[in-house]
Amino acid sequence: MRNPTEVLKHLEQHARSEDYKYERLYRNLYNPDFYLLAYKNIATSQGSMTAGTDGMTLDDMSMARIDRIIAALKDHSYQPTPTRRTYIAKKNNPAKKRPLGIPSTDDRLVQEIIRMTLEAIYEPTFSRYSHGFRPRRSCHTALLQIQTCFSGAKWIVEGDIKACFDSFDHHVLIDLLRKRIADEYFISLMWKFLRAGYMEQWTYHDTYTGAPQGSGMSPILANIYLTELDRFMEEYKQNFDRAPQRARKPSREYNRVNWRYKTCKEKLAQEHSEENIRAFRAAQKTQLATLYYPAIDPSFMKIQYNRYADDFIIGVIGSKDDAERVKADLKEFLESRIKLTLSEEKTKVTHSGELVRYLGYDLTVARDYAAKRDEKGVLRRFWYGAVKLYVPREKWIGKLQEYKAFKIVKDADGTERWKPLHRGFLMHRPEIDIISKYNSEIRGIYNFYRLAHNVSVLNKFAHIMERSMLKTFAAKGNTTINKIRKKHERDGIFGVDYTNKAGRQRCEFHHDGFARKEEAAPAFVDILPQHRKYVKPNSFASRLKAGVCELCGNQTKDIRIHMVRTLKELTGKTEAELLMMKRRRKSLALCPLCHEKEHA
Repeated sequence: MRNPTEVLKHLEQHARSEDYKYERLYRNLYNPDFYLLAYKNIATSQGSMTAGTDGMTLDDMSMARIDRIIAALKDHSYQPTPTRRTYIAKKNNPAKKRPLGIPSTDDRLVQEIIRMTLEAIYEPTFSRYSHGFRPRRSCHTALLQIQTCFSGAKWIVEGDIKACFDSFDHHVLIDLLRKRIADEYFISLMWKFLRAGYMEQWTYHDTYTGAPQGSGMSPILANIYLTELDRFMEEYKQNFDRAPQRARKPSREYNRVNWRYKTCKEKLAQEHSEENIRAFRAAQKTQLATLYYPAIDPSFMKIQYNRYADDFIIGVIGSKDDAERVKADLKEFLESRIKLTLSEEKTKVTHSGELVRYLGYDLTVARDYAAKRDEKGVLRRFWYGAVKLYVPREKWIGKLQEYKAFKIVKDADGTERWKPLHRGFLMHRPEIDIISKYNSEIRGIYNFYRLAHNVSVLNKFAHIMERSMLKTFAAKGNTTINKIRKKHERDGIFGVDYTNKAGRQRCEFHHDGFARKEEAAPAFVDILPQHRKYVKPNSFASRLKAGVCELCGNQTKDIRIHMVRTLKELTGKTEAELLMMKRRRKSLALCPLCHEKEHA
């Protein structure tokens, strides 16, 4: 069997050739090494040990289990099991819940192979305006593109597709796949996954539309589907954009104001009097407050587009009627071509001077007439028309409420006071765990909002968190905040001493401030497994193929991978758990006897 990395690289070589059709993709599902690679990818995810409707998890993975899946695929008897439907609260509105499908472990393995295959074929062809669920792209890369491209936009079209992931038309999706894939066995398997259905309250429900939510291949299928929207917007931009053949001319009003400024400047050069100084400064102030180009210029119109998953915005340089026309044309395309519905309530045309919520940030196009001197010493308006990003106030307040780090109390006169609270569930943890928990929560929100122009507002967030941490330490030690500070502070910085393999260390509470960054945070780039990164040896594959029990050392052809959800749930009560704690590894390769003893 060929190495999966080489297969995926070979698929990618033909990706940019639109006329090339892929054949015999289904045979890759006969390769056991693909399953071992898929197992490696999904074993690190948070939900890897969540059971589907069949009750099985990634625990007890073996080559025999893989061979059983391959045999079912070869005789085409393989049938995906219905996903287990559960509901999780929406972050922006906890009162509402969104459905989440949990597939069986065997289905996850097959879906991961499909995902890797489709990514190799389609990823190189995706639009540069698409940022969701893609390697080396994230919310940050989308926002940085907006900062660069949306300068000067007059109107913003906030796009929202009604129940997007639940509304994908299966026939449209399969037709899109058939444009590049000429393997009916592979297409048939896709039909099986799309129509697998789901179980809710032990009742089976058919799925006639939508991508299988919760499955590993849903993000790539969504991007394949919505690439049609990206292509439409690229064509629309070519037809919409308009620019004069020669350089744009300044407005008549600016010419008049600028003439007055130059006249006053010449008079001041001839005679340096108080009267001429006052006249020059007044003319200069008027010139800086006057737009160079006309506010509405029919000879110059442009649109810009940006999409993250099913969220997108369009920036329009033109009139409001132009923006409304863009919205109407977009609605007509979605309904007629890819059978999606634009939400009338949430799709709004907003003036770019107002705040627009996108990807958790508030963005606006500044109308700032302030000026500073350039390299040549000339006063210029550097900030007018620039895109500004802001941290929404309710976001960091909502995080404090989510962490239960404070409460709002009212005085007798109705004045609100913010009272930091100790967090009871942290009291019984070691001191190093408490301070590390607070630091990780502060770093998390800072890393996400590091691009915001007002990111320094998170100093307020950190202050409340610090007071909450001090109260938690005081409650743990049954003492006062002042005594805790006296015990742990050095040079005004709160910290906790601890010892590890490297010796005595100190963990300090976050005190590096909240400086604005102009580059995307690496930790927030969407980390999706890619075949380009498969240069390290697959430890799961080598351990399964080695045929040696890591607990008793016996040789066996039937190795089982024993896995736990997290290292924190290990108690050290068994020999296997002690070994896992020592190695700091969530899995062990065991023989059937040791695996059975561990579960007993």
